[in-house]
Amino acid sequence: MKTIADCFLYGILDLAYIPPADVTIVAEKMIEGGVDIVQLRAKEYVEKDVLWFGEQLAPVTRAAGVPLIINDYPEISAEVGAQGVHIGQDDDYNPEQARILAGKNAIIGKSTHTYQQAVVAMAEGADYIGFGPLFATPTKPDYKPIGLDDIARVHELVRVPIFCIGGIKLENLASVLAAGAKRAVIVSGILKAADIVSYTRDAKAMLLANR
Repeated sequence: MKTIADCFLYGILDLAYIPPADVTIVAEKMIEGGVDIVQLRAKEYVEKDVLWFGEQLAPVTRAAGVPLIINDYPEISAEVGAQGVHIGQDDDYNPEQARILAGKNAIIGKSTHTYQQAVVAMAEGADYIGFGPLFATPTKPDYKPIGLDDIARVHELVRVPIFCIGGIKLENLASVLAAGAKRAVIVSGILKAADIVSYTRDAKAMLLANR
């Protein structure tokens, strides 16, 4: 199983973009293309549905040695044997509390929208942070894009892996990397691609060339 330090391209299986029946096949294509870590994000579904999706995904990701992260539900992460959980700024628990629920070895990620929040998340015990949204994105329509200016600064201050997120696609990934990013999350770009494997492979190649 990859460690979080080995992960550069973070893919999110967002059920707002794909039908439930396609969860495993899309995950397989993402993994074939080189995604290093997969998050299940199902904001519009009830808890029992998230559990079912996780049960379908866990064997696929485990067989590939790719960590599976469950968005928002640490108990479900533990139940399906996922490798971790991702929490937001507005969730009811901090990273260490989430770890108690998800398991002592769980990977805990936290969304941050400023470098100050990123520093706090690291101090709270997050194993990685999401930093963004950099650009406008329908995934987070209520969040104002933060742009590229603070990418270099957050990398100076934070010593856990930083995954830049928010509106990142192949066409702007180079500018994100030029601003100082080392890792990236791509959501709709991958999920809406005509060829998920090729799109993912191209994004991964750009990230690896930037190391």
